[in-house]
Amino acid sequence: NYPNPFNPATTISYNIPVRTNVILKVYDVMGAEVKTLVNKEQPAGTYNVNFDATDLTSGVYFYKLHARSYVKTMKMILLR
Repeated sequence: NYPNPFNPATTISYNIPVRTNVILKVYDVMGAEVKTLVNKEQPAGTYNVNFDATDLTSGVYFYKLHARSYVKTMKMILLR
């Protein structure tokens, strides 16, 4: 994601090589789901998803991307 640290928004970019169902969710440091950003089938391509954290407190958050058997988890920091 860029920028990281961010305030109040960041962009999460990803690329998928074939049409597949994509799930992109954001979690807080305790593992609670904060927001579902994507949950749909998408064609192959590069995607940029905006995450607006205006209503969240400063801290560490994680986003998890599921696409077929691929799972990626990354850390992002919200600084107020």
